[in-house]
Amino acid sequence: MLRKRNRGEEQNLRHRRIRRKIIGTLERPRLNVFKSHKNIFVQLIDDVGGKTLASASTTESELRGSLSVRGNIAAAKAIGALVAGRGTARGIKRVVFDRGGNKYHGAVKVLADTARETGLEF
Repeated sequence: MLRKRNRGEEQNLRHRRIRRKIIGTLERPRLNVFKSHKNIFVQLIDDVGGKTLASASTTESELRGSLSVRGNIAAAKAIGALVAGRGTARGIKRVVFDRGGNKYHGAVKVLADTARETGLEF
């Protein structure tokens, strides 16, 4: 008899399935999202060169004071705008979205939509 997987195992399976298909390059880096219960972390990653080109998180001092809760939709909106601004400042317009095994709803969806509105294409 098969045992039921817990939420963490399901997320790991989704993340591995996504990463088999997605790779970031210098011309089109991977927009990686890691969401914990308390914070949200985003990176623009060149997988070929093994470098992080830009990053943003709710733990940064400029955002920590302005956000009362750092893992919710308002925080995701702020992080999406911040990482898109940092990416466009480095000349990055097109990215590949890696939701990191998270379901595409809530904070992850708002982060993606805000990054699109701010200037990234994916």
